[in-house]
Amino acid sequence: MAVTSKNIPAPDLVPVRRALISVSDKTGLAAFAGKLAAAGIELVSTGGTAAAIAEAGLAVTDISNVTGFPEIMDGRVKTLHPLVHGGLLAIRDDPQHAAAMDAHGIRPFDLVVINLYPFEEVRNAGGDYATTVENVDIGGPAMVRAAAKNHAYVAVLTEPADYDRVAASLAENGNCLPYLLRQELAAKAFARTAAYDAAISGWFAQTLDLADPHWRAFGGRLGEAMRYGENPHQEAGFYRTGDKRAGVATARQVQGKHLSYNNLNDTDAAFELVGEFDPAESAAVAIIKHANPCGVARAATLREAYGRALACDPVSAFGGIVALNRALDAEAASEIVKTFTEVIIAPGADADALALIAAKKNLRLLLTDGLPDPRASGLTIKSVAGGLLVQSRDNAVVEDLDLKTVTRRAPDARELADLKFAFKVAKHVKSNAIVYVRDGATVGVGAGQMSRVDSARIAARKAEDAAVAAGMTEPLTRGAVVASDAFFPFADGLLAAIEAGATAVIQPGGSMRDAEVIAAADAHDIAMVFTGTRHFRH
Repeated sequence: MAVTSKNIPAPDLVPVRRALISVSDKTGLAAFAGKLAAAGIELVSTGGTAAAIAEAGLAVTDISNVTGFPEIMDGRVKTLHPLVHGGLLAIRDDPQHAAAMDAHGIRPFDLVVINLYPFEEVRNAGGDYATTVENVDIGGPAMVRAAAKNHAYVAVLTEPADYDRVAASLAENGNCLPYLLRQELAAKAFARTAAYDAAISGWFAQTLDLADPHWRAFGGRLGEAMRYGENPHQEAGFYRTGDKRAGVATARQVQGKHLSYNNLNDTDAAFELVGEFDPAESAAVAIIKHANPCGVARAATLREAYGRALACDPVSAFGGIVALNRALDAEAASEIVKTFTEVIIAPGADADALALIAAKKNLRLLLTDGLPDPRASGLTIKSVAGGLLVQSRDNAVVEDLDLKTVTRRAPDARELADLKFAFKVAKHVKSNAIVYVRDGATVGVGAGQMSRVDSARIAARKAEDAAVAAGMTEPLTRGAVVASDAFFPFADGLLAAIEAGATAVIQPGGSMRDAEVIAAADAHDIAMVFTGTRHFRH
């Protein structure tokens, strides 16, 4: 049964006479507490926070002196008390609430300053089970939610970033805080506790390997408000979840314009793809446009890899995203800047490369200090009308798969290396995906088509266009291998790839017509390998 309201109107300005402060992150604490004390506001605090305030030379009342009860159980129990929560939840203009406060000696709190135990930091640092659980805050969220619910009379701060704003408002309004500000702080407080609980429940689900928990919660903190979303009429923001996986959320932007929604989406796709390639084995470069690769290559150097990736589709590469699996060097940078590029993302960059990139003021350069692990577990989330589709990350890696030759002819060593390369790329191409590869570089990519035959033909046509642009007599699909992200439902898609010049094929297998497809491959002396694993990407 829903609880009904007494419809007592909230006052606009509420005087702040008494503040409750209990913070884990003590950034800016002394300065802010000093401003409150200078304004004549009584300070009440807990444990280490009270000690820090006292060390700053400020008068502070320990919460135990308010409750008449000591902190017990290693600080687990200290603020869960009627004299605390009554002071947070009381409706000051309700005669019954006021009478209860008088009867029980409850004094109101007008300002609550709380940030929570660092659960997310401990989780991300790989804390053991007991330590992680111990950093689940109980009293903090309870006080935050109580104060936020009673924002008609109480202002609640959940992070140091709001200290200056609140201090300025107090000074401007004669030690009072306006209702609109209290509302905004309450909204932020509820979002903070929601994200905090999402992190906790997500950690439990991951730790206990719960594939489909009954309730799912996700939360993040605003990293940047976007100018707009995919299109100018759409609003957007970039929220960081706290996952320490190397990528766009953990990268530092060295230079360039603000990243757009589309920049972030495409850069994430590029870096996830290039993370498939071990930098100890070879340099690798991926060029992405609209979340699809238009060229991927590996070589001894980044410069060579970039040149080979660019050659796959130089037209589409214009205005694209370039991702590298090694630190950007001057030789590669000098080539990349010759083509208009929106973003470069790499694990690092040397001084000479930074100097070259600096000449292109609008070019965004992101450095990550690492590569994403393609085998890492995690979740991907997609919104649909009225819900969320949640799945585990596609962390299947071709080196871990049991590859099976199903044709009379097996691929030779060169073909097999290219087949593995092609399947890595196909994993990151929108379905239906067809990828032609020759000598460690894509030479044709067909993405996002309703028919696999169309993807095969589009990829071949792009290879023909690239050959014309390079002044070649025939496209590099002649003698290439081809990868398909899913099985060929009919032989027609395979025949289109054979017509383009493919000599070997890698695909998941599993079609009702596998025998027909294998027979077509054998008829043309094509080697075919089944992976048993599909890589749909929608």
